[in-house]
Amino acid sequence: VQLQASGGGLVQAGGSLRLSCAASGRTVSNYVMGWFRQAPGKEREFVASISSSGVNTYYIDSVKGRFTISRDHTKNTVYLQMNSLKPEDTAAYYCAVNRYGGISPRPSMYDYWGQGTLVTVSS
Repeated sequence: VQLQASGGGLVQAGGSLRLSCAASGRTVSNYVMGWFRQAPGKEREFVASISSSGVNTYYIDSVKGRFTISRDHTKNTVYLQMNSLKPEDTAAYYCAVNRYGGISPRPSMYDYWGQGTLVTVSS
């Protein structure tokens, strides 16, 4: 599975961005998908995860009510809609596939990773 993340950029605080993660090589419709982020000098941090059906989602507390994860099986793509962005959301954002487990915030549960897309939020 190859994952291509896109949609990052520079935005002012309070603004919005939508990240996309397009999968190729095989369908990911049967797998849990997740978004993580890593700020400079910090460890990779879980952001959100979505079940294979798209019904169940899970978010880190700091993004609840601001970020929404979704997926489109017809496009083999997962999205992260980010609203009310804050400077502390600045990071490289990564999407990942969890083929064998349920929704999880643990990076070790994810076995395919895309390259990061950089999100910079200015104050």
